[in-house]
This record gives sequence, structure tokens and C-alpha cells, in this order.
Amino acid sequence: MFNHAYYARLGLQATYERVLAEERLTPEDGEALFACPDLHAVGALALYARTRMHGDKTYFVRNRHINYSNVCVNQCRFCAFRRDTGATGSFTLSKEDIITRALDDGGHPFAEIHVVGGCHPDLRLDWFEDIFRALKKLRPQAVLKAFTVVEIHHFAQRERRNTLEVLQRLKNAGIAMLTGGGAEIFAPDVRKSICPEKINGEGYLRIAGEAHNLGIAGNCSMLFGHVETHQDRVSHLCALREQQDKSGGFECFIPLPFQSKNNILAEELADKASRGNPMADSGLDRLRTIAVSRLLLDNIPHIKAYWVMLGIKTAQAALHFGADDLDGTIMEERIGHMAGAEEVQALDRRELENMIRDCGFTPVNRDALFNPLPIGSDIV
Repeated sequence: MFNHAYYARLGLQATYERVLAEERLTPEDGEALFACPDLHAVGALALYARTRMHGDKTYFVRNRHINYSNVCVNQCRFCAFRRDTGATGSFTLSKEDIITRALDDGGHPFAEIHVVGGCHPDLRLDWFEDIFRALKKLRPQAVLKAFTVVEIHHFAQRERRNTLEVLQRLKNAGIAMLTGGGAEIFAPDVRKSICPEKINGEGYLRIAGEAHNLGIAGNCSMLFGHVETHQDRVSHLCALREQQDKSGGFECFIPLPFQSKNNILAEELADKASRGNPMADSGLDRLRTIAVSRLLLDNIPHIKAYWVMLGIKTAQAALHFGADDLDGTIMEERIGHMAGAEEVQALDRRELENMIRDCGFTPVNRDALFNPLPIGSDIV
């Protein structure tokens, strides 16, 4: 790692000292890390923090994503996935479709079944409860991970219930974990610009805390590389850190780069770029954001390099910039791909293990809750 004098020349002396002393970084540290001209110096600090927490372990999961519908009442300007009811390209899976996908595992049950979709105007909570109870009966060892906080809020509004009741019912039906999406950016002006109908940042954190207090774990996320500033990113990360101090249920943070195709916001940003205003997102910015996330989120155990949206090569590089998890096999993913993600929709276990080993790390097969799976487990 670079020495003390070098970080002092970069204006990061205090930050460097806090990282080595395992002290919490300040928002000012976060902004300084984003402003630092030497990306490798930032990455070295993040790799140090990652290694201190996880050694050379890098996690992956054999999982199945199921996007049950893209029909959504919200009209987020960054989203290429959502459709109105009956519109061209809209879809809604049946109960049988969802269960069939979850069971299509080649005789080796998935460790994680990941269910997420749009805020559908007609699908009721009890419809999903029936599905989850059936899945738990058919695949009792699989961890059911379902819904974003935004979907929880939608169910509560749709059925005139409070969010705590919705969460309790889902837990009783077998849900062990929330997926983590929907956080986007908490900054009120940015949120109003890109997803005005969604619950605000305070509401997102409140519902996440309710889930944690019920024993429902969750991931958390940040959508970056659009109209937000570095200060907005730092503020967002610090808000997640504060919530984790309170409720402690976030297992993993997922930095999600904005996908710049097939949505209104992408068109606007492309127009600005054509007039000399470059778009915020780049491969280097993605690595820097992952590194700063690892350094600021000292109380969230894992940082995900979500290969679907980062791309495989950037996800591998991210393992040297603070990330310790590559997500998993996925099997089918529509949300990112409809917005321009160009990677394949599935990787098998051997491909994931080779990706990790090629970067000099040791692969660890896990479940959704980051419990390592023993060799010879029925869930692989």
C-alpha cells in the first residue's frame, strides 16, 4: 500500500490514519476520497479494509432471480423495465410460472430464490403469500429473498395496512430477506427528479429498520452515475450507515450503476453529453464508488460487485477495490438487461469460481444470508 507521506501529499493524511486505526470515516473523508486524483490510492485503502474484514474470501451464491412482472404504478425516469398494464412488452407471471422457475434447478436446489418486480396495481399480498408458502414446502432449505422496501410500501398502501403488518405476514409466509433495491439516491431534489412517486429516503430507512427489528435481514443499494453529485452519494452512504447502527440488519450493500439505454433519463443525459456535458458514469467512477462505499460503510459486512450491471471485467476488478461478493448464477435477469446491460443472463458455479480465482481470491459458496455452505450440501 502507498505510504503515509504519499497520502499526505494527496490531502488524505487524516483519512489514511483513520483507515489504519479502524476509526470511522467522516463525510468529509468520503468527499475527499471521491476528489482524490489517484484512484489506485483510494483502491488500496479499500482493499486494506476489505482484507481486514474478509481476508482473501470472495462470496457467491447459486441463486435464481424471478422478475414476476414489469407492470408498475410508478414511473421512474431511469427505469426501462416498467410498463403499463396491457402495454406492449408488459408481462405478469402466473403462480405456476413462478414456482416452475424456482424448481428448475437441475435437481440441486438453489440456495437463494430472489423475487422482485414492479409495484403491480392488482397483485395482492395474499397471492404472494400462497406462492412463498408453496416454495418453502417444496424447497425448505432455500432462503427466500423477496421485494424491495418500495414494494413493501406499495402493498401497505394498496391494501390499507401498515408496513409492519405487511412485513410480519411475509415473514410468516417464509420470507427471510428483502432484496435491497429501490433506495436509488436519498437526496430529496434528486429523488424528486428521477423517481418522484417512490417513498422518500426517510421512509425507505424506516421500513428497512422495521424489517430488521422483525428479524428479516436485507441488502441496501445506491443508484449512481446519473444526475447526483459525489456529495449526494456520500450523504446516501452515511444515511445507510446510521440506519445500520440503529437496526443492524443490512447484510450487503449493492452499488448499482445507472444503465443508460431505453429510458427517459438516459435520453436526456445523452442529449447533454452531445452538447459537451459528459455523463457521470464511467468504469473508473464505478470502481471509485465501490471503494468509497467499502471505506464509509464500516458496519455493513459485505459489498457486492453485481456483475450483471457492472460487467464481468469491472466486477472482477472491483474485488481489488473493496468488493467481496459477486452475487450469483442469477439464471434470468430482466431489469438491468432491459436498460442496456450487455452481460449474459446466467453464469454457472464453475464460471463464478474461476472468475474469483483468476483475481487471486478464494471462492466461498454461500446462501442468501452469507452463511458458507458446507461441501457436499444438497444446496450447491
